Parts: sequence; C-alpha cells; structure tokens
Amino acid sequence: MELTLLGTGAPDGLPRPSCPCAACATARGPWARAATALLIDDALLLDLTPGAVFAAARAGHSLGAVRQVLLTHPHDGPAVELPPTLPPAGRVPDGQVLTLISGHRVRAVPMDAPGTGYEVGSPDGERLLYLPPGAAPAGLDGRAERPYDLVVCDVIGRPDAVARLRAVGAVGPATEVIAVHLDHDAPPGAALERLLAAAGARAVPDGTTLVVGEYPVVPDVPRRVLVTGGARSGKSLEAERRLETFPEVVYVATGGRREGDPEWAARVGLHRERRPGAWRTEETCEVAQLLGADGPPLLVDCLSLWLTDAMDRVDAWEDARWREGGQEALRARARELVAAVRGTRRQVVLVTNEVGAGVVPATVAGRRFRDELGRLNAAVAAECEEVLLVVAGQAVVLRG
Repeated sequence: MELTLLGTGAPDGLPRPSCPCAACATARGPWARAATALLIDDALLLDLTPGAVFAAARAGHSLGAVRQVLLTHPHDGPAVELPPTLPPAGRVPDGQVLTLISGHRVRAVPMDAPGTGYEVGSPDGERLLYLPPGAAPAGLDGRAERPYDLVVCDVIGRPDAVARLRAVGAVGPATEVIAVHLDHDAPPGAALERLLAAAGARAVPDGTTLVVGEYPVVPDVPRRVLVTGGARSGKSLEAERRLETFPEVVYVATGGRREGDPEWAARVGLHRERRPGAWRTEETCEVAQLLGADGPPLLVDCLSLWLTDAMDRVDAWEDARWREGGQEALRARARELVAAVRGTRRQVVLVTNEVGAGVVPATVAGRRFRDELGRLNAAVAAECEEVLLVVAGQAVVLRG
C-alpha cells in the first residue's frame, strides 16, 4: 500500500494566512505545509483540500483514478470546489466498514472530538490509521489484535492519542508514526524533529510518498536524557513533553511537600495540572532504587532538590561536618545515583538546574551547593545519550 501526503499542515495550512507570528514567518520553503490530505494507492483520498489536484501532480500522481473521497472532520470556511473527476466526498458512520472496488477496506474509528478516524487495510494486509486534527480514538478498551503498520495523526496537538494507542498495543516498536495537522504552535525545523523523535515519530514534507508495511526507519528514542537550564527557563515543560506519548510514566518529585509554604504548593499544583492524568507521582529522593527497578519511563524533577536532600542527610552544610566525613558521604551518595543512571534499563528523563553562571553565592554553604551540583550535573550528563540546555524556552542540544 502506497501513501502520498498531499499536505501535512493544519486545516488553515502553515503559514496561516495573515498571521504575523514568528512560526508562520519562518514557515517557508520545505517548512510550508498545505492542509493535510492523504492519497492511498491513487484510489482513496482522505480529506479534500484546496489545490489537491495540483498537489498530487507535484508529487507525481493523478486523482483521475480516485474512487472514494472521505472527510475526517468538519471543514470551516468556504466550500472546497470538487474537481469534476472526483466522486462526491462523504463520511463513514462510526464503526461501519466500507469496501472499495480497489479491494481496500475502510473502517470508521470513533473519536473523542468532532471528526472520524479511518483505519485502512490493503488487499495485501497492510494497515494504516489516520486521525483528524485535535482528536484521539475513543473507547479503546481491549488489546489490539496487532499493531498498525503506519499511524498518521496530530502528534503535537494530541500526544495522548499516541499514548492511548501504545497502551492497547495498536502502536508497537515497528509502527511508523507520522505527524500531520502541523500548525504554528509546533516548533520549527530541527526543534520539531527532536521533539517528534523523542515520541518515536517524525514529520515529512508535503508530497512525500511512503510504502506502508515497508520496514520503517523508526526514530531512535534516547533512553537517558538530561534537561538542564535556569529558573523558569522551561526545562520541566521540555522534559514533560518528551514523555507525553507514553501511556504510563512515573513522575519522581524530589521536592516533596513543604508545610506552610503556599507559594511552593502553588508551584506543585501547576506541575500536577500540566501532567497527563495517567501519570503516577512518587514523592521520594530514593531515585537510585527506582532506576534499578523495572517499570515504565521515569521523569525525575529535579536533581538540584535531590542534592539538597542529600546534603541535609549528611549535614554537609556545616564546615566542621563537611571536613569530618560529610564531603565523602555526599559524594558517595552522588556516585550511587550516577551508577544507577548508568545501569538503568528504564527510559528516564532527568531535570536539573544550571548554576554557577550568575552571582557568586555569598556564603560558604551556598558556594558548596553550587560546586557539588555542577559536579553532579557533569557526572550524570556523561551517562546520558542526550543532554539539552533550555534557555528562554528554547532547547539547545549539547549531546545527542
């Protein structure tokens, strides 16, 4: 089964007409995207968009052999003129199956938002799933019989759609996931590629043709990632976005609770609201134990609070205690953590603070914390396949 993506953008395209934002201003050349439409084996067209005939011609295809046009979502704005060679466009009711004269079987998949998803099976047995913008499958209760060969969906807008499909086995290790419906809220260029690769997905230019069922080049998801940055840089959000497409994640909160501190409670509350509801939270600093156990991916936020707890445990803030064994006790605990990062079999994203680039702390204890955190960050970074520095909400790749 051959799939040609006539467009890969949001319904308004990218750039959006008359939009002055930075993302739209840079969406030129290969980064410009027409509204998403899929041509399957020159026989089935999913979503009809302006300029579909010309888009097909640019990709080396014709719409003259199309036998069925199906829509996935309500199309706002002026009506799209139907080329005279195409049959009328329609939608299949949820749950029903349509068999085409070409031998393709199309099943309508119910969504949790307005629209219809389509599962398309070829005469040779390959299967793909196409989801409308801003929607995820509804009613996924049992295990899938087998994974899809290809899933085309709104990975940026609805990462939980991929998580739901992974949870029931509909997306497996060899499933190729293609991001479409890309809008100006998606990061441009290499940042988009990095974000999608972390989800096991990728984006392709308009006009790309894919062979469904062919052995795909599935992005290599880094198993260990360190995300560092300054205060309010966006590092925690960057870390969370890297795991949004996984059905189960353990969020390791090393800060714990602080009684009588409403500002801290508000910070914790914001983090909780931002995380997917399926994630489980562990409030602990016993990170090495979690890294050594089997289980779902871990998000550790953050190492600077872990170090604060470690220094409290050995009373490393006091000069006398530091000289009389506190230093060695603290660094032994740090070595234990680094060894656990090295040996873990779990996927893990660790967050830390980048310190030492600003004002020199006024106290000996403050300088000690700064130095030890710098050493810890460097040691953990050495064990991670990917290291990111987040500055003003923008992630810079230091390794990987």
